[in-house]
Amino acid sequence: MEPLHGAAKSSAMPLIVVPTPLGNLRDITLRALDVLRDCDVLVAEDSRVARKLLGALGLPSKRIGSYREHNAASATPGILELARTQRVALTTDAGMPGISDPGADLIAAARAAGIAIEVLPGPSALIGAAALSGFPLRRFLFEGFAPRASAARRKAFARAIDSGATSVWYESPKRICSALADLEAIAPNARVFLLREYTKLHEQQLLGTPAAVVSALERPVRGEIVLVVAATPPDAAPEPESTVVDAAIDALLAKGAPVSAIAKTLAERGYGLRRDLYARAAARGKARRARPERKPR
Repeated sequence: MEPLHGAAKSSAMPLIVVPTPLGNLRDITLRALDVLRDCDVLVAEDSRVARKLLGALGLPSKRIGSYREHNAASATPGILELARTQRVALTTDAGMPGISDPGADLIAAARAAGIAIEVLPGPSALIGAAALSGFPLRRFLFEGFAPRASAARRKAFARAIDSGATSVWYESPKRICSALADLEAIAPNARVFLLREYTKLHEQQLLGTPAAVVSALERPVRGEIVLVVAATPPDAAPEPESTVVDAAIDALLAKGAPVSAIAKTLAERGYGLRRDLYARAAARGKARRARPERKPR
């Protein structure tokens, strides 16, 4: 596809960010239809997806440019140049550009260049999943995709639970089972809501503990997934099986590790929240010191 270029003039047209349906085409808004019909240039994450969308909505074909993660740096100048004289609409394959898909950097560049920006309200999987969960949302965290490595993922889940706010995560169908297993390891009684294929034909909603949710997932797991995790009150933070935690603490105590180091190490390994581990290690260390030594026989 040839790069987008246009002659720069003094007046600037707005760059219009257009969210597109996640699955059900009837979720398109009237304003989005107007912009997609009337824009001069459509900038899309995938031009093939954009053409299919226009055709499915009965809209005329457009000059379509590509803007995705891998070409963002090279494509941005041409898009901004066009936006000074023409109506440029930005879309992603589905949902709101800039959330988990390309768009945020282009919007920031347009603002820095003095180009007006409009963002149309529309579908967002994270907002829909958060609302469907029924969990407290006066304050919530959008964490994006969970880390790929198990240890980092457990640490991220523990930090989010410790925050006192509901957290919303995106996850790959290839990793969702291992992610739920990691969540179960640090918080087996956590309240979890999983939304798969939101607004699509095979939408699935699951609510329960991590173990209950993973067992109810349709196999093989397919589609886009949003995971919502309710915060746990600090005084009731779930933790792994107590004997496993105690054994890990005792092993480190036997090596002479200080309580603070034990809490940090085990929290990073996904054994629970750092402050809880510190209290537990301190208590076991105190009990260990008070225990009379047995003389060899």
